Amino acid sequence: MVSTVSTDLEALTRRLRRHIVTMVYDAKSGHIGGSMSSIDIMAVLYTRFLQHRPKDPAWTGRDRFIMSKGHCTPAQYAILAECGYFPVEELSTFRRKGGRLQGHSVLGKPGGVENSAGALGMGLSFGLGIRLGMRLRGMTNKVVVLMGDGEQDEGQVWEAAMAAAHHEVDGLIGIIDRNGIQNDDFTVNTMRTEPLDEKYRAFGWEVRAGIDGHNHAAIEEALRWAYSVQGKPALVIFNTVKGKGVSFMENNPNFHGAPPSDEQYALAMKELADPEGAR
Repeated sequence: MVSTVSTDLEALTRRLRRHIVTMVYDAKSGHIGGSMSSIDIMAVLYTRFLQHRPKDPAWTGRDRFIMSKGHCTPAQYAILAECGYFPVEELSTFRRKGGRLQGHSVLGKPGGVENSAGALGMGLSFGLGIRLGMRLRGMTNKVVVLMGDGEQDEGQVWEAAMAAAHHEVDGLIGIIDRNGIQNDDFTVNTMRTEPLDEKYRAFGWEVRAGIDGHNHAAIEEALRWAYSVQGKPALVIFNTVKGKGVSFMENNPNFHGAPPSDEQYALAMKELADPEGAR
């Protein structure tokens, strides 16, 4: 079953962004920029496509979501809380000692987190292994892997891409959050990886690129296509803005992993507030 969380995506994504900023502000650490760039994609995925049961995280019929860019846990925890995997109030424990909501994802903490992550580049291999195991058991569940554009620098990503195409692994869906920034600089200055779409096609994937990762209708159409691909793995490359939703964070490498100040937090909350009269 797809989550029954409110499907008013505009209101939901504003709320999710407020969660992200508040978590990082309260913890005084964490990764805002990449969480904000990917949250529209995750909101559409979790409310429109992903088969999952928040009250039964180990349900065998679920699709798997693999957060390969594992430092962006604020986005993952925010959507899991809104879907009902754990109380929204627990978001205040982000990065607290002894808590479940660590800065990088840990398998099963909380339920709904399907992989442990930290070093970039492992998620596609992990997702490929899960999907191959499913296929051996005759299961048709989807495995969706969210990657950053920065981690396309990693050789392990391309080993997994080659293997997935060789084994004709349909049901494996890759997503690249193409926000153009990695760590504290722009990706083009760190490692030129374009044209990513042509490279994945050359490896044998079905690819759609240039999709607006903040347009909910465009995201939905692209994911519907990815879910329909047969006989090959599918990849969608979404063009996004790092820090999307807060003016001074947008396209700003300084907010890759830095918390906002008191003044910046107040301004961000003002910008992310629901419009007057919104439900």
